[in-house]
Amino acid sequence: MLDIRYIRDNGELLQRTADKKGIDVSIRELLELDVRRRRLRQEADELRRERNRLSEEIGRWLRSGEHNRGEEAKRTVNGMNERLDVCEKELEEVEAPYERLMQLVPNPVSEQTPDGRSDEDNVEIKRVGELPAFDFEPKDHVQLGEELGILDIPRAVKLAGTRNYALKGVGFHLHRAVQQLALDVLDKRGYVPMDVPMLARGEAFKHTGFFPLGRDQTFAIEGEDRYLIGTSEVSLVSYYANEIIDLTEPVRLAAASSCFRSEIGSAGRDVRGLYRVHQFAKVEQVVFCANDPELSERMLQEMTANAEEVLRLLELPYRVVSVCIGDMSQKTHKQYDIETWMPSRQAYGETHSSSNLHDFQARRANIRYRDNNGKLQYCHTLNNTAVATPRILIPLLENHQREDGSVYVPKALRPYMGGLEEIRAPRS
Repeated sequence: MLDIRYIRDNGELLQRTADKKGIDVSIRELLELDVRRRRLRQEADELRRERNRLSEEIGRWLRSGEHNRGEEAKRTVNGMNERLDVCEKELEEVEAPYERLMQLVPNPVSEQTPDGRSDEDNVEIKRVGELPAFDFEPKDHVQLGEELGILDIPRAVKLAGTRNYALKGVGFHLHRAVQQLALDVLDKRGYVPMDVPMLARGEAFKHTGFFPLGRDQTFAIEGEDRYLIGTSEVSLVSYYANEIIDLTEPVRLAAASSCFRSEIGSAGRDVRGLYRVHQFAKVEQVVFCANDPELSERMLQEMTANAEEVLRLLELPYRVVSVCIGDMSQKTHKQYDIETWMPSRQAYGETHSSSNLHDFQARRANIRYRDNNGKLQYCHTLNNTAVATPRILIPLLENHQREDGSVYVPKALRPYMGGLEEIRAPRS
């Protein structure tokens, strides 16, 4: 959410931003409601002040025997009360559409954000690592997983429907190993590890900018105002909702959690394998820092570097792209995606995302701190995917496969897998 004063001064900019982000909101309509809302509030406040003044006068007049003046003032007060009732009713009618539109106004993007309509317009910043050059016909991760006995999609679909999977044996250990590796990287860099609820109230999704526009991506608990999270960002940010926190140093948090997404709107996209599934696990970074654009930019670079370190330890080729405005969500001010090479797609596929939101979430969640002058300020919030699995298993299996069907285990993962150096099919 943005400060209404900022919206008044930047209406045209925000309308262009909304149009480019694909958000159906009329800034003009919002500002018209704002004018009416302020007028009604001012009138209601003036009526209350005058009513209270006259009420005090009535008591004095009646006590001093000036009954005519007192009775006339009573009639005036009654008229004020009637007008105040009308005013408050009109204000209630204005507040609902005003609040609805305020919740749709997008965060403006940084000057470095590329223009564009979709992920095809994202701008590559750098590439790291050599792409594999196979001298045999490589297999995709589904074939590899099935032949190695670590992945079972048909039985998972039988159990839970499409976009589900089951990992077993070494596949399960690999899934857990990449999470623990990421957590250990973050732990060494001062990020506080947390285990947070995977069920959150609707207000937590509203605080973080996932509601109202992302409601169709969540699984709701029937009959309750609770939803399964699609990222622990929801829980980590809302953890400090309505609090004043100490930001002498940035607050760095990390959580590993299961995540759930309905994938509404993705019918027919990435239907094979592990790329787009309903249930997955993520290690998420969240940072709270002072309301200082230079500081939050440094935090964005730091978090992105953390995710890159995980990929280097996994010995995977990747690239970093600057996300264009048309590929951004409502809440994002600046975003980088990290895409890892996936041989079966003959393309880089998104595996990580880093976002700087400035004070957009903090305003919604009412998270503040005291600056050096003791003044309360809304903080900046940032988030990043340190690793998401099983999606990361796609490049892990495909890039590290060998001609004999085995898969090389990166050295950094071996301590978490009992020293295992390669994955081979189980003997019959």
